[in-house]
Amino acid sequence: MIDLPFDQKIWVPWMRRSIQLALLAEGRTSPNPLVGAVVLDANGKLVGEGFHSGAGKAHAEIEALAQAKDKSIDGTIVVTLEPCCHHGLTPPCTEAILKSGLKRVVIGMVDPDPRVSGNGISRLKDSGLEVIEGVLRKECEWINREFIFRILNGRPWGILKWAMSLDGRIGLPNGCSKWITSEYARENVHQIRAKCDAVIIGGGTLRADNPLLTSRGLSSFEPLRVVFSRSLDLPKTARLWDTKLAKTIIAYGPEGNEAFFDDLPDGPDKLPLILSEPSELLSALGKRGCNKILWECGPLLATRAIEMNCVQELVVFIAPKLLGGKSAMTPLNSFGFESIKSSYKLQHSFLDRKMEDLCWRLFF
Repeated sequence: MIDLPFDQKIWVPWMRRSIQLALLAEGRTSPNPLVGAVVLDANGKLVGEGFHSGAGKAHAEIEALAQAKDKSIDGTIVVTLEPCCHHGLTPPCTEAILKSGLKRVVIGMVDPDPRVSGNGISRLKDSGLEVIEGVLRKECEWINREFIFRILNGRPWGILKWAMSLDGRIGLPNGCSKWITSEYARENVHQIRAKCDAVIIGGGTLRADNPLLTSRGLSSFEPLRVVFSRSLDLPKTARLWDTKLAKTIIAYGPEGNEAFFDDLPDGPDKLPLILSEPSELLSALGKRGCNKILWECGPLLATRAIEMNCVQELVVFIAPKLLGGKSAMTPLNSFGFESIKSSYKLQHSFLDRKMEDLCWRLFF
């Protein structure tokens, strides 16, 4: 049930449309948020709509107003996020709204960016426009949970993904792990990558799998491919060193042997770290504008990432197979818990069928 005054509920369908528009650019707007907007004329008829398609490109409000033209006079704009009021890569949207002749602005959520954070709303109200706030606020915040997290915490939202058998194994004792899940499930992983800004693996995963870590053509915006290695004990012939398809970053700690770079092909960027910890790596990626990253790493790095609050979401693919074996691989290392009460409890789970496999999404 939508908890809104009766006169505001009429904006709900239009806000839902704005959310749909915003999601059209999922995975392409970082470091910016997802934003959608619709413009209604004075009679409540749709005359323009738009969404923000990427950093440096027109904001949703500008796209929608460009379609509406002079039909926006005395009309309403419904937008998922508070209009910006500062000069960034593009001019402030508040000024475009004021020039358009609109009389009303309906907003889903306040922008947490300190450069905006209520100032856009104040600018519109002070100029005499009617401003209605909080329409489908939770839904608007949900689609931008990664952006909000980065703004508040200085690092991207982390997703940890693994595939395992029904008995919780990610491979056999001999290391064989291809393929536990179906091709359909693996295609779903490519879809997840296409909506992330970076994919992170450790040196062990690189040595064992020599992965490509792309979306396999599902997106023209391939994620950054990050190899996180303390020692730089890495193969010289890895596919990730070819950066024609996607950029690669090699993050390493102070103990890393930089002689590794001497005869490495040009292409991968170097990212030296001081502490060589997941939190330090994510802070560096946050400064590069990453809103959402995907951990596709082994048990040791995955466990450390969880311990350092670098994982906010789990995506677990479960295959109807039994691998068995006491020494078989498991997705996580020991957390050192001595009681069940100390364990991590996850919530807000979604369970989907992926052909014969299951995909379970959970949140910390």
